[in-house]
Amino acid sequence: MELRSVALEIPEDANVIFGQSHFIKTVEDLYEAIVNTVPHAKFGIAFCEASGSCLIRVEGNDEDLKNAAVRNAQAVGAGHTFIILVRQAFPINLLTRIKDVPEVVGLFCATANPVEVIIAESELGRGVLGVIDGSSPKGVEQPSDVHWRHDLLRKFGYKL
Repeated sequence: MELRSVALEIPEDANVIFGQSHFIKTVEDLYEAIVNTVPHAKFGIAFCEASGSCLIRVEGNDEDLKNAAVRNAQAVGAGHTFIILVRQAFPINLLTRIKDVPEVVGLFCATANPVEVIIAESELGRGVLGVIDGSSPKGVEQPSDVHWRHDLLRKFGYKL
């Protein structure tokens, strides 16, 4: 078995949602979950089949994000994984609906940070062991950091 790290390509001003699912209709159901939750969101989805034709299934409403999602899916190359790249919406607005899609098994990350996917490869194929999402902590927040956090959440409209 071989272990490797694959850096995801996250386009400027985009967020990534990376997860695992189990059925060919995943790509269509994820599309519907996104447009029914945040209709103005721009996104691309790539889903790696794990049986049959083993194709990367693609949907979305933004060609650049669809193409970047495909490049990420090709780089990861693990069956039953999906990559969603989204603009004009935050993952927090979409995660509950995505988790409610019946065939979604779980999520590895939802972020705009740099992401590395830790892959194990055997004779059968590739699997995801986990992700490295962003940087390690550099300290504990101080009162000025708490103030900054509160202001940011209010700026985004998530708090009063």
